[in-house]
Amino acid sequence: MDDGKSDVMNPDETPKLRALYDGFEKESILPLWTQVGDLMPLHPKSKAVPHVWKWANLNELAEKSGDLIPVGRGGERRALGLANPGLAPNAYISPTLWAAIQHLGPRETAPEHRHSQNAFRFVVEGDGVWTVVDGDPVRMSPGDLLLTPGWHFHGHHNDTDHTMTWIDGLDIPFSQQNDVGFFEFGSERVTDYATPNYSRGERLWGHPGLRPLSGLQDTVNSPIGAYRWEHTDRALTEQLLLEDEGHPATVEQGHAAIRYTNPTTGGDVMPTIRCEFHRLRAGTETPMRREVGSTVFQVFDGDGGVVLNGETHKLEKGDMFVIPSWIPWSLQAETQFDLFRFSDAPIMERLGFMRTMVEGA
Repeated sequence: MDDGKSDVMNPDETPKLRALYDGFEKESILPLWTQVGDLMPLHPKSKAVPHVWKWANLNELAEKSGDLIPVGRGGERRALGLANPGLAPNAYISPTLWAAIQHLGPRETAPEHRHSQNAFRFVVEGDGVWTVVDGDPVRMSPGDLLLTPGWHFHGHHNDTDHTMTWIDGLDIPFSQQNDVGFFEFGSERVTDYATPNYSRGERLWGHPGLRPLSGLQDTVNSPIGAYRWEHTDRALTEQLLLEDEGHPATVEQGHAAIRYTNPTTGGDVMPTIRCEFHRLRAGTETPMRREVGSTVFQVFDGDGGVVLNGETHKLEKGDMFVIPSWIPWSLQAETQFDLFRFSDAPIMERLGFMRTMVEGA
């Protein structure tokens, strides 16, 4: 309805106005009034979409890749990037995070290299592979979180006659969009084919509450090469036992959770990626929540589901899903439900962008 007021955002086109816009185009200018809704939305509206990947399908494709695609220079890793359908054609799982399924065949070696991007591995099943970080061989076993911080040489070797598949998480999209990436090839082989039960880093740093005097300088990344499942499992078990005894041990009823930390600072294991592990009792449902930033989960064990933006997805061992910024989500446990989680929370918190909304809080 015409109320007698001019539309300042869409004035009538005149020769002068057309000439103005031609001038903008010639000088590569985009005026704010034509894009304010996209640049400054009322709340986050990610191009990424919630998505679930089924472990059975991922595993099958990884095995087929192992039969057909060699590991070596050029491709470097037999890694299958999980591409968010909303971020095509990039193989990004979210605007800041990259996730992949990496597969190594019997007696295979992935040659060493290093890059600016921070990386980790999480093992949902299988064993027999060692990742060698700066010459320190680190055993990979189910439930273990293994770190490869940026600019550290690393390679992998399979010491068995069977295949192994695990997940990789990196900050590749964040690094790429901010033009901070460097890459360097290492030797054609990993530097150490030893197969110790515990890496040198673990032997030095893996003692709760104890810090070697040779390592009193804080480090931006955790010096621990592997966070072992035995410790994670015990911590979660004790949280739930304390809840049974009437102690306020957990944030939410029936929900135990831990954050992996850098022992030199008490902060996150890497400056751009947060890693956590969550355990829900059978029958537990978490409150619906929204968070700024993106999160990826992988089911380590048990059966349950996730509600993503109002849609319920059934989940089984190994299944993965991504939660884009400000998408409402909730976890539902049918059995005891164990999930590994990683996110870009350190970036959001350090830059002052983090915001969380929990239903009923």
